[in-house]
Amino acid sequence: MHISAFEYHLPPELIAQQPAPRRDESRLLILDRHTGEYSDSVFANFPNELEPGSVVVINNTRVFLARLVGRAPSSAVERVEVLLLREVQRGVWEALVKPGRVMREGMEVVFGQGALRGQVIRRLEEGRRLIQFDCGPEELDRIIDQIGYAPLPPYIKRTRPGEAASDRERYQTIYARHRGAIAAPTAGLHFTEEIFQKLRERNIEVVELTHHVGYGTFQPVRVEQIEKHHIEAEQYHIPEETAERINQARCEHRPVVAVGTTCVRALESAADAEGFIQSGRAWTDLFISPGYRFRAIDQLVTNFHLPRSTLLMLVCAFAGRENVLRAYQHAVEDRYRFYSFGDCMFIKNKTERGLTD
Repeated sequence: MHISAFEYHLPPELIAQQPAPRRDESRLLILDRHTGEYSDSVFANFPNELEPGSVVVINNTRVFLARLVGRAPSSAVERVEVLLLREVQRGVWEALVKPGRVMREGMEVVFGQGALRGQVIRRLEEGRRLIQFDCGPEELDRIIDQIGYAPLPPYIKRTRPGEAASDRERYQTIYARHRGAIAAPTAGLHFTEEIFQKLRERNIEVVELTHHVGYGTFQPVRVEQIEKHHIEAEQYHIPEETAERINQARCEHRPVVAVGTTCVRALESAADAEGFIQSGRAWTDLFISPGYRFRAIDQLVTNFHLPRSTLLMLVCAFAGRENVLRAYQHAVEDRYRFYSFGDCMFIKNKTERGLTD
């Protein structure tokens, strides 16, 4: 399938630069994955849209302050930026760098007025470098927590220093626990304690997994035929209790609701041919696009995604490309807020399990 099939027009002013004043005040577009019908709501009403007995699966990964700002003393460039992607060996990190033209092998980079030093030891493809830091992992984590910035996507612009502090809190789910993500699982940003209380009152279970959002999630698609795209692997962990509760729901024909595309990829990666989940830790490079047969999930909560992105392709695979793009067009016309700090969708499935795919 050609990548142009996942294009849509989005006015730049609809890209949310700030989160809603209150998390559950975000708007919610409800889409039926089979009929294509949609309606407008707010996220505070989300629990009322679920069937009692549903199982909601959330991703409890925690974003770390992976964006570092520093300088290269040997260069005339006053400011360099590094986005840490993953630790490849002790003290050595793969990172996206800017500006790439000055980040040559052997160059020293200083962060936080000398609190942290690193050296570029290898140049990689797509603007990436290997950087060797001058301290151990525990000390590096401590320093990053002090001098790092929330790794906001580039379409979110920041000009005032005070915004960085609020971003540390709002670019994080309220249930984030396990450090390791370089981007937030944004579908979870809308949840509040009040939402969880309403879910409990409606006899709706909430279970957790960990999928560390890495470069693979937002990696751009650089091929015209999407079948040729490959997603870089990301690590996930599904606890035994989570697998048992999801599998019990499957046996009892209760809906499984994934909160975010990372939950989808983890669950689908861990599902057997019958859709039962295997617990444990693993890596996944699963790329879900139209034609994929879902085994593990029935419904999906997700934000609005960039054109031509693998995230949009996954949503189109789940609800049908025409249905999704029609709903997106409505969202544009009705002035929904898009992307990480924007509004969200709930893709429902009113068809009885076993007849959906």
